[in-house]
Amino acid sequence: MLTAHLFIWFKFLLCAVLIGIAGTKLTRYADVISDKTGLSGNWIGLIFLSTVTSLPELMTSISALTLAVVPDIAVGGIMGSCVFNLVILVILDYLMRGQSIYHRASINHTLSAAFGIVLIAIAGLGILVSSFNISSFISFSFMSVYTPVIVVLYLVAMRGIFIHEHSQFEQAVKQVASRYPHITIVRATIGYLLSALVVVVVGFYLPFVSTELADDMGWSQTFVGTLFVAVTTSLPELAVTIAALRINALDMALANVLGSNLFNIAILAFNDLIYLRGSLFADISPYHAVSAFTAAAMTGLVIIGLVYRPRSQLFMNIGWVSLSLLALYFANAYILYYQNNS
Repeated sequence: MLTAHLFIWFKFLLCAVLIGIAGTKLTRYADVISDKTGLSGNWIGLIFLSTVTSLPELMTSISALTLAVVPDIAVGGIMGSCVFNLVILVILDYLMRGQSIYHRASINHTLSAAFGIVLIAIAGLGILVSSFNISSFISFSFMSVYTPVIVVLYLVAMRGIFIHEHSQFEQAVKQVASRYPHITIVRATIGYLLSALVVVVVGFYLPFVSTELADDMGWSQTFVGTLFVAVTTSLPELAVTIAALRINALDMALANVLGSNLFNIAILAFNDLIYLRGSLFADISPYHAVSAFTAAAMTGLVIIGLVYRPRSQLFMNIGWVSLSLLALYFANAYILYYQNNS
């Protein structure tokens, strides 16, 4: 019995390691391709990079909905990733010695953060309202009414951010891409395809392992998806964000985190379209709304930090904004754990 328990955990941790390594290399080679093809100096380069870091979430959710048919794992991974991505800012605040990231970062990030609040809150509202007995009002025969709203708002957000922050993004992406002057386009393309293959294969397998883990530990799929799958699929964002900080590209690091959250909600809308059993929002636990509203509140704190620009550091080199983000993350985890055991 103990051996079976350990084997399930071994498979899950192996998936996490493979996604972390392959996802990081995937993003690295995406930087090179952007640089060599001339995409790094414009909006396409930034979109290319942001999309690649979210590939694990996309592949895992597709597998969870089409093969394993565990919608709570899929949505939990997406909403949990939105929450965990904001915890990455706490790590950045800790690593940036002597000054708060909110004091150094550009205030222009407030626009993408504000769009993030709107999209995440609408997703949370869709999840919450869909749990009521008014399905004929909130969904069509094949998807929720919230899905086209999310798609339209995502496109509006991308266009608005492009117009507002084009010059800053261009400079930040060039900083990252310039790290790879000695890698050829052929090597980068081969490395990109091989890394993508690993992410796709492991991403498709991860929901099955997560379901085994939930059953074995007696945990709900919502809990496992939000806390375990989400962290696993967010490892590329963590690696890329820390790498950007190391080359003093703080604004690129923040853009990666906030942009990934925007794309995650777009993935949620895509998931509703491929979920053939009806409206995805209506078939999942309403507790996912807790993660959604937690992510929205955490994003609001980021905006406060960017506008208020605090200098002080309170505990272990991090300030009150980061401490508040960490408190909300653990509060979300506790609520889901309590729901799991109630």
